[in-house]
Amino acid sequence: MAYAVGSLVQARGREWVVLPGSAEDLLLVRPLGGTEEEVTGLLTGLEPVEPARFDLPDPAQPGDYRSSRLLRDAIRIGFRSSAGPFRSFARLAVEPRPYQLVPLLLALKLDPVRMLIADDVGIGKTIEAALIARELLDRGEIERMAVLCSPQLATQWQRELREKFHIEAEVVLPGTAPRLERHCRLNESLFDRHPFVIVSTDFIKTERRRDEFRRTCPELVIVDEAHTCASGWEGRSGRHQRYDMLQALAADPQRHLLLVTATPHSGNEAAFRSLLTLLDPGLADLPEDLMGPQNEPHRRRLAARFVQRRRGDIRGYLDAETPFPEREEDEHSWGLSKEYRQLFERVLGYAREVVREAGDGQRYQQRVRWWSVLSLLRSLASSPAAAVATLRTRAASADATTVEEADQLGRRTVLDLTDEEAGSSLDLLHGADPDQSDPEERTHRRLLEMARQAEALLGAKDSKLAAIFPRIAKMIEDGAHPIIFCRFIPTAEYLAEQLRRKLRGVEVDVVTGNLPPEEREERVRQLGQAERRLLVATDCLSEGINLQENFDAVVHYDLSWNPARHEQREGRVDRYGQKQKRVRVLTCYGRDNQIDGLVLDILLRKHRLIRNSLGISIPVPVDADQVIEAVLEGLLLRSKTSAEVQPELFPDLVEPEKQRVYRMWEAVEEREKRSRTMFAQESIKVEEVARELREVRAAIGSGVELGEFVRMTLRAAGAIIVERDGNLEVDLAETPLVLRQALTEAGHLRGPRL
Repeated sequence: MAYAVGSLVQARGREWVVLPGSAEDLLLVRPLGGTEEEVTGLLTGLEPVEPARFDLPDPAQPGDYRSSRLLRDAIRIGFRSSAGPFRSFARLAVEPRPYQLVPLLLALKLDPVRMLIADDVGIGKTIEAALIARELLDRGEIERMAVLCSPQLATQWQRELREKFHIEAEVVLPGTAPRLERHCRLNESLFDRHPFVIVSTDFIKTERRRDEFRRTCPELVIVDEAHTCASGWEGRSGRHQRYDMLQALAADPQRHLLLVTATPHSGNEAAFRSLLTLLDPGLADLPEDLMGPQNEPHRRRLAARFVQRRRGDIRGYLDAETPFPEREEDEHSWGLSKEYRQLFERVLGYAREVVREAGDGQRYQQRVRWWSVLSLLRSLASSPAAAVATLRTRAASADATTVEEADQLGRRTVLDLTDEEAGSSLDLLHGADPDQSDPEERTHRRLLEMARQAEALLGAKDSKLAAIFPRIAKMIEDGAHPIIFCRFIPTAEYLAEQLRRKLRGVEVDVVTGNLPPEEREERVRQLGQAERRLLVATDCLSEGINLQENFDAVVHYDLSWNPARHEQREGRVDRYGQKQKRVRVLTCYGRDNQIDGLVLDILLRKHRLIRNSLGISIPVPVDADQVIEAVLEGLLLRSKTSAEVQPELFPDLVEPEKQRVYRMWEAVEEREKRSRTMFAQESIKVEEVARELREVRAAIGSGVELGEFVRMTLRAAGAIIVERDGNLEVDLAETPLVLRQALTEAGHLRGPRL
């Protein structure tokens, strides 16, 4: 006799649920109310299997309404892993939003599953990718998985997988790998021993690790921030190493691959196409222009593997409102005081001297000095504290030995374009390179004199802090909880110290790359408990930690020279789950510090205008950073005094380059508009998602019903429940010991409270 999946059968003196994969002569079954570890096979030819039968309720033993409802709901919830269209919903601690089912439905149509998930910032790409992973695990299609990401995102991935998807993954970083390898047997890799791992992308791309990972790679690989692994970028060896590694992994035709990024194009069409070929080598032959009815088959082929939606696309998806806050954006300028201007003039004179004198030497030496000077000017515009520290150090670029190395390192650090394992190095100082053409003692003395001059500006004479402080104080007075982003560690620490003195009754803390990731999260958590709070941070927090629960405003104290970094900062609070209806964003810039106005006008304002028009952020156009570099270099070399370095005084130099960048932006904007049409999710209809959602809810109920079942069950067992801010506090002191033991073993109970 054939039994359908989900049927109840009786064998070996107990009841079982028939699972997918069963045949007429072999049934895969799980005990009714049992776990996945108890799944077994029944050979119907060797042992009797019958349909399960249950006696009707005895009318002489009626129960009350509450116990009857709890029994019904318990049975219903017990079937979560075998009822409905998705096996994974039995192991979720989160109810996915309707729009988050679209990538899952697409994935279940693919074999192997290879997709690019490119939804906008804050929509929930991590949940979408992890949901696919959980479904593949519960269907038995995979047994192991790996997440490749940057180090600062590793703990967030670990926490999300554990708390929401019941997947216990090990974090593999340079600091954790030796510990994990100590438990391995001879010739056993840590990737053999641990089925679920979260791995630093740059750690695993090295030659020794790459070969080991390729040999032992799990069946499913999730790549976060996948745009940093694309090929097609000249002079960026790190990207090529990552791409070569992924290309080798994708060569296995059975491997599942999920690429996750909010910026799939990264301003480079060739790089975008390189990602697509990892999903399907045939996508390399796509026409350059996919518009028109003749290219509909190509668009459908791509749409089957590519999900890209902005917030407006999903805000009211399937009548389920997904609220996102509105951004209230403002700018605030500050001017140099007399003392600050004198320091700028002195530093600028030194900068021009250093760059010009290098012109007669080796080309690479000139580039090293140029980047050193630019970094010095950035720190001077940040704060006197950063200027003091920078003037006492030498440039990171000084380690370069060729023009290409100097430019690559300089652009990555000074222009905030790093795509390496960012975060821990984003806030480091890269100061002035000692001028070797001058006598060493003279150069050293000049730098120390300027450092002392900067030191005298700390505190009351800091015109930047004096100008911006009233706006910060007004935010807090209005009830906002701001995060102030700085570029450099000395600026962040100095600013936090000053604000503690000025803001009475406000808890102020600072988080920088000097702290390990675990301590960063702990500081943020503790600060979130304060009624009036303010967080000062460097860009080590612009990725990895979601801050929307405790903060609702962003202050760009220092401009980033990469608009994507601004978007990442704002995206920490401007995302789903933000309690406030609006998020305040304040961008601070210097009116007369030679640099801020140029970067703000050419890059940041144009980026903001396009984002407001399209509803998504787009990356900086290719070579736009080189335009900024050329303008800044021209201004410095042509200037004699501080007044002459204002960009508006050189329209012949600035305006043509500005218009060139604007044309690049507009070309990228037009391409994005076309991509919205080309990559529409034609292969998944709204009606199909609605049907699957109805089946899930009919089979296992909604999250609201499950929550009510938990409350009723705990109260029936004698627990005391208090609800605060949407969370449950449960006192289990009076509940049966067996319940407390079960919750402790499951890792849910610490002490007498849940």
